[in-house]
Amino acid sequence: MVHLPPLVEPAGELTPEEVARYSRHLIIPNVGIDGQKRLRHARVLVVGAGGLGSPALLYLAAAGVGTLGIVEFDDVELSNLQRQIIHGRSDVGRPKAESARDSILELNDGVEVRLHRVRLDSSNALELFENYDLVLDGTDNFATRYLVNDAAAIVGIPYVWGSIYRFEGQVSVFWDGAPDGAGINYRDLYPEAPPPGMVPSCAEGGVLGVLCASIGSIMVTEAVKLITGIGDTLLGRLMIYDALAMSYRTVGLSRDPHRVPITELIDYEAFCGVVPAVESKDATITAQELRTMLDSGREVALIDVREPVEWDIVRIDGARLIPKDRILSGAALTDLPQHVPIVLYCKTGIRSAEALAAVVGAGFSDASHLQGGIVEWAKQIDPGMPIY
Repeated sequence: MVHLPPLVEPAGELTPEEVARYSRHLIIPNVGIDGQKRLRHARVLVVGAGGLGSPALLYLAAAGVGTLGIVEFDDVELSNLQRQIIHGRSDVGRPKAESARDSILELNDGVEVRLHRVRLDSSNALELFENYDLVLDGTDNFATRYLVNDAAAIVGIPYVWGSIYRFEGQVSVFWDGAPDGAGINYRDLYPEAPPPGMVPSCAEGGVLGVLCASIGSIMVTEAVKLITGIGDTLLGRLMIYDALAMSYRTVGLSRDPHRVPITELIDYEAFCGVVPAVESKDATITAQELRTMLDSGREVALIDVREPVEWDIVRIDGARLIPKDRILSGAALTDLPQHVPIVLYCKTGIRSAEALAAVVGAGFSDASHLQGGIVEWAKQIDPGMPIY
């Protein structure tokens, strides 16, 4: 366990209104007036206003963190509301960053909210991070996690990381330049990114909505401890929460002695293998092109590579279900026709692109996949189709 000194110096005197608002903090000996002043002086950047960003932003604001930055370029969708509690029904269609800001200010108008409506990448991460003391990241893709880790390491600030999937969540603290040589970073946990598709995102695999609150609140707890210098942080430890078993366990982490120092940002999509495996211009078909193909009466093998539970929710008429894993393992390749065009689709196009690479690699020359998946099909062709 690692106890760290306070990350932030105290701000000026609290106002009478702040004393009333934060009174339950002030009477805790470990926090007190000094700790609350540190919180007010802190600048915390939250990457994403989604499942984990929602509870994190609300509790950081409620705790009295003086400056909150939000990196978010997406808009609110109806499917977000199952877990992204910072947004409401009336926010659907609005930018998530603006919706989150309004909820924060309704809770605590003493917080300065800075919106960064950009896609975080190697060109802007360092400039953003230099303006903050601490970063929280709850995004669900490895490319962004490595980017946040490396940028935080270069700038020299701590990184609180959270991850959720179905019924399980994980949290840790990474700080490459932590005092007394205690520093480790995300690359000590994952030296290399797993192959694309091996770890599905929440959008692809689902997540229990309330799990976001459990993991998000732990992330904020770590942030408060870092800012105020109280307690023992998760630096050097990985906390794993299993909601079905209602169990928490921690695993010790150590610095990889062979890890190369981080000195610059790289192409993280290439590092994580996100670059499409199939580059041919004929490998992707649009929703409108598929509609035209089906309406023409031409024989087409339309293959849904999602899971059976997703198939039960919604499907494209005329499709056949063959889950991606059966294609990647080779078990289903004999079920695919050799002399008929094959069109693969999934929810958003990620899994179908991966399955397509396997199909083309197995020698099927007339194969493509649906750009944007069934989500794009619903938007362009069948607006009444339910989107999950």
